[in-house]
Amino acid sequence: MKEPVSTPAEARADGARATRPHRFVFVLLDGFTLLCFACAIEALRIANRMAGRQVYQWILVGEGGTQVTCSAGTSFALDGDLGELERHDTALLCGGLDIQAATTPKLLNWLRRESRRGTTIGGLCTASYSLARAGLLDGKRATIHWENQDSFEEEFEDVELTKSVFVIDGNRITTAGGTASVDLMLQIIARDHGPDLASHVADQLIYSAIRTDRDTQRLSVPTRIGVRHPKLSQVIQIMERNIEEPISPAILARDVGMSTRQLERLFRRYLSRSPKRYYMELRLQKARNLLMQTDMSVINVALACGFASPSHFSKCYRAHYAITPYRERGARTGAPQGEGGT
Repeated sequence: MKEPVSTPAEARADGARATRPHRFVFVLLDGFTLLCFACAIEALRIANRMAGRQVYQWILVGEGGTQVTCSAGTSFALDGDLGELERHDTALLCGGLDIQAATTPKLLNWLRRESRRGTTIGGLCTASYSLARAGLLDGKRATIHWENQDSFEEEFEDVELTKSVFVIDGNRITTAGGTASVDLMLQIIARDHGPDLASHVADQLIYSAIRTDRDTQRLSVPTRIGVRHPKLSQVIQIMERNIEEPISPAILARDVGMSTRQLERLFRRYLSRSPKRYYMELRLQKARNLLMQTDMSVINVALACGFASPSHFSKCYRAHYAITPYRERGARTGAPQGEGGT
């Protein structure tokens, strides 16, 4: 079978696409995190400098088309409103605090329209939530800032959520936020123009530990707890994977090959608390994330965190946080939030 022969006009079009700068459309959502945006745009700027020509372009857009303020309080002038994109554009939404409020009906309609046109669309930091709300991540692999993972999993069951620093699944891109934007851009630069240019950009950024989509976003358990004990780390990992249906200390001890008394001594020596207390704190932390980031009822939050009754959950929550989960839910709009929190 003969290969199809391109016409002169098609050949010229292919050549133009190969030399045309790859344009990124940064959609800045209200309260977006400055770091993830700056990391992405600086990588593109340095790529142009290292290449000696403009291989990347970018514009800033957002609702209203005038200006938007990031979570650090700095305002940015926009190049335009949410309009129709060019065929080969890549749209990257930059999210941050209160992503639920920033995910407006206008934004969702725009995302769905551009998706139908085949546009490559990505979400940086918490903007993965916006893509999921628009249905763009159904059946896809994705990631989001670790602080938002619990609430995301509860709300979007059709998305295969990972703990990776970034994920590229077809024409959908998601990152965990922060410096993960650098890793994403370095991969895109290497794909577009080869690994040498990506390495030059990394050197300019003083970025020596380049991560891939196989790297996870959080520190390892030993690094997080400041203790390097293999069995202790193993037990904590089991706990973190089994929040909804907690496992008894006796079974945890058996699974790592020690007695319950040895497990108790291990936790008290390195973490100054019992395994049961540590496990309770993990469950309460997840409960607080769900209360602050979702509209789940307090009863459903309790069940999702392994509490058999709302009264027991409320008692434990108040003992740990000095506030009931009902009052926490009522005060969440005025509560301080974390870097990836909603």
